[in-house]
Amino acid sequence: MRDKVEEAINEIRPRLQDDGGDIELVGITDDNVVQVRLRGACAGCPGAAMTLKMGVERLIREKVPEIKYVENVK
Repeated sequence: MRDKVEEAINEIRPRLQDDGGDIELVGITDDNVVQVRLRGACAGCPGAAMTLKMGVERLIREKVPEIKYVENVK
């Protein structure tokens, strides 16, 4: 499962990097919650929550349906 999640993150990473940000996979909990860390411009961006839910989470859940949700950890 981790490999599939990393593939999805690698697919969206260039879009985040285009805006000066990045994303790091921190881990996946036992109850299938993906934990990521937004970096660079994404870390302090007011639109980060929207990017996380509508972009990152949507893509990951599309590729790995067993994932419940994605959360940003510090």
